[in-house]
Amino acid sequence: MRAYLIRRFIEAFITIGLLAVMIFLITRLTGDPVALMAAEQAMADRIRLTERLGLDQPLSVQFVRFISDLVRGDLGTSFRFGEPVTEVILGRLGNSLRMVIPSFALAIGISVPLGVVAARRRGKFMGRVSSVVAVFGIATPNFWLGLMLIFIFAGLLGWLPSSRMGGLSHYVLPVITLATAFVAGIMRLVRSSMLEELSTEYVKLARTKGTPERLVVWRHALRNSLLPAVAFIGASFSGFVTGSVSVETVFAWPGVGRLLYESSVQRDFPVVQGIIIIGGLLIVTVTLITDIITAWLDPRIQ
Repeated sequence: MRAYLIRRFIEAFITIGLLAVMIFLITRLTGDPVALMAAEQAMADRIRLTERLGLDQPLSVQFVRFISDLVRGDLGTSFRFGEPVTEVILGRLGNSLRMVIPSFALAIGISVPLGVVAARRRGKFMGRVSSVVAVFGIATPNFWLGLMLIFIFAGLLGWLPSSRMGGLSHYVLPVITLATAFVAGIMRLVRSSMLEELSTEYVKLARTKGTPERLVVWRHALRNSLLPAVAFIGASFSGFVTGSVSVETVFAWPGVGRLLYESSVQRDFPVVQGIIIIGGLLIVTVTLITDIITAWLDPRIQ
């Protein structure tokens, strides 16, 4: 188990290093931020601004400075806000977590029971309903679903607010929008895994011994069927992080996803780099935890 964890930590470190290099190069390909920030200013002012932001240095010098600051935990200073990137992101991170965490919990809470029911009721009414839900969730883009929910429940019916943060009613539409696609994916995986487990010999033996069906399904079969689902759920968390960009933009939610969109448009390199790197660290951490849980559930991995 120790060797397995050490190998996973090394892989995580390499992943973050490659991510830092890629995001540095990609942001520089989007254009010159000074052209947006000082479009109407005199050339001398634009040159001074370029020097102040450090963009007059060769790309290699900028990269070395970026990596050295990153190693010290310094993500730089925002071009737009003039504040440390860490403070800018932390000011929005709480808003994003208020939407992502309920969405993640809702997706798991709905998809796992639905997957089990779909496996047990295969070919029956509930199985068909589950299949329809899965197809709808996978085929529907987040931004389109959000716009349709706003049109129906905020525009036509007037039951819920259309955008921005507020009371509990403001959370309903964005949470449902973000969770829908992941409900479908997790549910289909749990369903297929459960179908395999329910046909195994140990399940047949448990039923022959007179074990209640509820225990056979929810205690024995479900635990083994969760092995691939846990890995998928861990990977899905990255989808929640990236998917929040479109959802936060549609609902004008003042979170990190919307900040990433606005910073990309304004070419605020430090903020974009900081968000991507922090998101990468979060995804790598969740994936590592997922691997540990999977190894605990299946000792063969150890």
